[in-house]
Amino acid sequence: MTPVQFFKCLSDETRLRCVTILQKEGKLCVCELTAALALSQPKISRHLAYLRQNGLLLDSREGQWVYYQINPKLPGWAFPLLEKALAAALEGEQFQKDLDRLNKMDCRPEISVCC
Repeated sequence: MTPVQFFKCLSDETRLRCVTILQKEGKLCVCELTAALALSQPKISRHLAYLRQNGLLLDSREGQWVYYQINPKLPGWAFPLLEKALAAALEGEQFQKDLDRLNKMDCRPEISVCC
């Protein structure tokens, strides 16, 4: 991944919100991201596909759920930038709202109950 690709990935608010919440939480399914960001599933999926195609995220299928996480094979320079983006997001009201929605949702793939 080049720096230009990296910053293009983060230049969209929805993608930045997805990446920062994944940076904080580690791994989330699409339904969790949809609920946390209070956006439609097609919109979230479109942005996640963009991030995956550009190498910023990895996806994995577990049963009927697809989980996303930050690609651990990103260049070394990318991780401090992701940490700084998360630190900045943590100071914002929007990120706290996203986390609150995530924490309140009833999406438990381990027992086959999802949004």
